[in-house]
Amino acid sequence: MNTHNLPKMLYSYSEGWQDLIQVHPTVAKIFTMYVMPMSLIPPAMFLYSMFATPGAVFPELVPQISVGEALAAAVAFYVAELAMVALMASIIQQMGDVVDAKPPYSESFILAAVAPTPLWLSALALFIPSAWVAGIVVALAWVASSALIYHGVYPLFKLEDKSKSRLMGSFVLTAGVIAWGALLVVLALAMSMIVGLR
Repeated sequence: MNTHNLPKMLYSYSEGWQDLIQVHPTVAKIFTMYVMPMSLIPPAMFLYSMFATPGAVFPELVPQISVGEALAAAVAFYVAELAMVALMASIIQQMGDVVDAKPPYSESFILAAVAPTPLWLSALALFIPSAWVAGIVVALAWVASSALIYHGVYPLFKLEDKSKSRLMGSFVLTAGVIAWGALLVVLALAMSMIVGLR
């Protein structure tokens, strides 16, 4: 996927999306060439924040966790992110019934891979040691992800009616919010298990 098309995809039903549809990359290619590298950003930035600016964004743990413990939590989060993209693609495909559409898994996977891009990139805000900055950037990333969902459903699933597209987009967005919450729970559980094993 060409990330230079991403800004256009936020507001257009065709620009960028049609390129993806024409190229029609395989699920394996999107997963290995796009999802896997992009999913590395949040765990890497989590590690950076924990050790370069402890306590600035995330609460400082007492006693402080070791590099190995933080790495284990980051790996667990990374694996959960990868699994969540595949799961979201399956959920999106099933949601097609809401608008009488039968989207193929490949198109559902494209949407599940593209939509979280702003959220993955928002983790770069952790370079600024401020919980306020991180919160504002994540809020803006959610707005951008929502725009990608609403503008991606229509061309990917070849819907005839934009009202159906908005309905489908609302369901996908709701599922995405739940998935994002589940990822945060995974990170919190991984941290508490690591601390509990001491």
